[in-house]
Amino acid sequence: MLNDFYDVDSEPIVTLEAFYGPKKQLVDKCIVIFSKVVYDHVLQQYECTQVAEIGACNGSIPVWTLEHKGEKIAFYLTMIGSAMAGSMVAEVNHITGATKFVMFGSCGSLDAEQTDGKFIIPTQAYRGEGLSYYFAKAQDYIDIKNSDKLAEIFAELSIPFVQGRVWTTDSMLRETVNLVNKRKSEGCIAVEMEVAGVQAVCDFYEFELYDFLAAGDVLVEGDYTIDALSDANHNLDKLLVALQIIERI
Repeated sequence: MLNDFYDVDSEPIVTLEAFYGPKKQLVDKCIVIFSKVVYDHVLQQYECTQVAEIGACNGSIPVWTLEHKGEKIAFYLTMIGSAMAGSMVAEVNHITGATKFVMFGSCGSLDAEQTDGKFIIPTQAYRGEGLSYYFAKAQDYIDIKNSDKLAEIFAELSIPFVQGRVWTTDSMLRETVNLVNKRKSEGCIAVEMEVAGVQAVCDFYEFELYDFLAAGDVLVEGDYTIDALSDANHNLDKLLVALQIIERI
C-alpha cells in the first residue's frame, strides 16, 4: 500500500504558483528554527527584514532575512512534525529561492551513553511518518545525504557529536517499549519527528539539508526523564553552530 503514495508519472494538481505566484530568488541559504525562544532571540539581536510569509488559514508564518558576515540568510519558525516541516521547506524555497537548509532541534535519546554531551548528526532516518512516502519510494530508512559533510564541519569546529540512525515518528505518545527496542536493535540512537520527511522533500526537489539534533528526554523503560528537554529545545548554542555551518556550505 505504501508504494501507492509515490507517483512520479503524473503532474501535481496543487501548485505553489497558485498560492504565491512566480518563484522568487532572494537567498541561497535558510535556517529552520523549532524553538520560539531561539526565534525571538534572533529577531531581537539581529537586524531582520520580513521578506515573505507562509500562508495558512490558522495564521501565516513570517519568513525573515538577516545578514551574517556579508551574506543574506533566510530564517523562520517552523511547525512541528514531518508533514508541516517538510511542506514549509518546499514553500520557503518557492518564496525565497533558498536551496540549502540548516535545521536543528531536540530529540529523544535512545542511547544516553552515546548521546550524552554530544550533538547528534543523523545518518539515516526510519520512516515512521507519512510524508516521505509521497516523495520517495517505499523503504524503511532514508539516507541523510549530508551527514558526513556535516560531521566534517563539526570535527573542524571541535564540537562534540555522534553520528547514527534516528527514528522519525508521527506520534511521540506511541513510542512504546517494543517499538523503542526494535529501533534500538536496528541501531537508532534517537527519536524525533521531522528528519525523514524533510529529507525526502529535499531529495525530491534537489535541496540540501543539514540537520543536527540535541537530546532532551531519555527513553528508558520505567525511567523516562525530561530533565534536559528545555535546554535541548531552547539553548542558543545550536543557533551559533547553525551560523557556523552556514558559513561553510
